Amino acid sequence: MDTPECLEQVRALMGGQSPAPQPTLSDIRLVTTDVDGVLTDGGIYYDASDECLKRFHVRDGMGMRLLEENGVQVAVLSGRDSATLRKRVADLGITLYQFGVKDKKSACNQLMAEAGVNATQTVCIGDDCIDLPAFAACTLSFAVSDAPAYVKAAASYVLNAAGGTGAFREVADAILFAQGKDAVLRTEAGYAQVMTKMAQ
Repeated sequence: MDTPECLEQVRALMGGQSPAPQPTLSDIRLVTTDVDGVLTDGGIYYDASDECLKRFHVRDGMGMRLLEENGVQVAVLSGRDSATLRKRVADLGITLYQFGVKDKKSACNQLMAEAGVNATQTVCIGDDCIDLPAFAACTLSFAVSDAPAYVKAAASYVLNAAGGTGAFREVADAILFAQGKDAVLRTEAGYAQVMTKMAQ
């Protein structure tokens, strides 16, 4: 036993009850993701006019489009706000987002309501303690590989990828495989069905 969920399952078994089935990636209908440290490497760059610059990974962008085209909504949730971030989200056609958020649990609940899903259908991807309330709002959570140890301990899963190196795409691919929609990743015919809606 290494999580509260495991403890509850053991208690149910010892009490003669069947443990409640745990959600899996096949149940997911919404992915919420942090930005700095997940979609980027966490670096923030300013030019002479104080314009904030960020470096995004194109595979993450394609992962967002692949999920959206296969019935899984994507929401972007950030403690910061900038024109750069808004441009990136617009370029990818993401319509669910909350920027400049301090209370990510409330923001997650609002995004789930907008998406018409519940916590068992939602995963969250984060990298720092600001994301822990979002982890609590969702049944499943992912921490990037370079997150602090205490954030990894709070997550359901730890990714192989670090922030800004395709971490979101790792989650997207896992969901598509779990939902039997991996032909879009593995075959020309599968990809051709969504090709015109893709962006990076």
